[in-house]
Amino acid sequence: MVGSAELIESVVLGIALAMDAMAVTLSNTLCEPDMPRAKKLAMPLAFAFFQAAMPVAGFFGGTLIAPIIEAYAGIVSLVILAIVGGKMALEALREMREPEACSPSKLTYGTIFLEAIATSIDAFVVGVSLAASGANIALYGASIGFTTLLCCLGVLVLGRRLGERFGARAQLAGGIVLVCIGLKAFAA
Repeated sequence: MVGSAELIESVVLGIALAMDAMAVTLSNTLCEPDMPRAKKLAMPLAFAFFQAAMPVAGFFGGTLIAPIIEAYAGIVSLVILAIVGGKMALEALREMREPEACSPSKLTYGTIFLEAIATSIDAFVVGVSLAASGANIALYGASIGFTTLLCCLGVLVLGRRLGERFGARAQLAGGIVLVCIGLKAFAA
C-alpha cells in the first residue's frame, strides 16, 4: 500500500529531477519554435523515459557502479550539454550578424537522446539512495517519469511562444542555458 506521504515525496522528487529536462525543453523550443510535432513530443517522452529508468537502474545495479557514475556524471553532462549549447549559441550569433545567410539549427533525434541521458544521470544516483532507504522503486520511478513528462509538456507551450517572438536571441539564450546546466552538473 502506498502512503500519501510517500506519494507526495515521490512527486516532489520528480519535480526536482525534472528541472534540467524542463530547461533543456525550453531551450530547444526557443531555438526552433516551428519544430515538427513529432520532435516536440519526442523531447518530453525521451526525458520522461530516462528520468524514470535511471532511478530504477540505480536502485537495482547502482551499488556496483555508483562510485564510477558519481565520479564522472558531472563531466559527462558538461561535455554533452556544452557541445549542444555551444553549437546553438554560435549559430545564433552567426544568424544575428548575417540574418539572411544562416538558418537556425534543427534539433535532431540523436541530440534529444543525448540531452535525455545528460539530464537524467543524477536520477541514477537518486536510485542508489532510494535502494539504501528501501523505498518503493516502482512508485518513485513511475512518479519521476510522469512528473517529468507533464512538466516538459507544459514548457513546450511557453518555449514556442517565446521562440517565435525573440528568434535568434532566444536561440542564444537557450544555448547559454544548456552550457550553464552542464557547468552546474560539473560543479556538483
